[in-house]
Amino acid sequence: MTRQQALLGTGGVAVALAAVSAAALTLGAAPLTLSEVVSVLLGREATELAATVVLGLRLPRILLAAVAGAGLTVAGVAFQALTRNPLADPAVLGVASGAAFGAVVGQLAGLEGSLLAAFGLSAVAFAGALVAAAAVYLIAAVGGRLPIQTLLLAGVITGLFFSAAITLIISLVDFARLGGILHWLMGSLGTLGYRPVGVMALGCAVGTGAVYAQARALNLLALGEESALQLGVEAERVKRVIFVAASLLTAVVVAHTGPIGFVGLIVPHAVRLAVGSDNRLLIPVAAGAGATFLVFADTLARVAVRPAELPVGIITAFCGAPFFVYLLRTRFRRGLA
Repeated sequence: MTRQQALLGTGGVAVALAAVSAAALTLGAAPLTLSEVVSVLLGREATELAATVVLGLRLPRILLAAVAGAGLTVAGVAFQALTRNPLADPAVLGVASGAAFGAVVGQLAGLEGSLLAAFGLSAVAFAGALVAAAAVYLIAAVGGRLPIQTLLLAGVITGLFFSAAITLIISLVDFARLGGILHWLMGSLGTLGYRPVGVMALGCAVGTGAVYAQARALNLLALGEESALQLGVEAERVKRVIFVAASLLTAVVVAHTGPIGFVGLIVPHAVRLAVGSDNRLLIPVAAGAGATFLVFADTLARVAVRPAELPVGIITAFCGAPFFVYLLRTRFRRGLA
């Protein structure tokens, strides 16, 4: 990785994120001009409606989308590097299903509007994610080692277990309480204020920092564990760090937004096609690209059927599914070549 490549990559996604965010601030049920938005952000004279819409509704939502997109994408990069499989997804860890189960239980327990641990449902969802991550690790760890295939199977099993538990609850719950549960399970970035943004940003910063600190080791692990060991990489320690960091990133995002699919799958792979597989460059560029993608997807979810809005998970699925099919067909053709 050269300095020029790093500047071009990070600068490019920064410009894209700024452009998409500027558009997101102007679009919505109450359209605003760019000059109105700039006046509000600079503290100049502006209408009360413009100030409320920009500072109270759209800006925290854009920040939430950017942090969530970056966190999910870095988790995807980490997990794909860990498993050496570009089609791997953070959801395979089972952590997202654990968070969803915790949120469903929290809603049924009437915690949706409480101040439990100051964060209500997010605290319960995060606890569910931690339980799922702990279960996956305990199942997969064998004699101090963390075999990748066993980790994948443990994640799938744990995810299926929590998904089955959610399905059972949905089938038994009163229909009147079903709407909120289903809306959360489809992923949503509805306005939550600035506090969740700060909490999520802190968790994502810790997780991303831990992943980036292992960037060189992940590059060497791509050569195979034996080769990495010969080059001085403590493979088992790196795998544990990446598992914990990816789990933290997934848990802290899903706990606040609900499960948002495909972000951790398609963005890392698309960025890898553009900048290569050097994790020292891939991680920061992918984080910016993930933030840009989710801000764009959430803006589209807000304006597609206004004044109503779609869950952002629907938009990411519509964008991600065709790209996933493209990846599968490309890999299949290469296999036949």
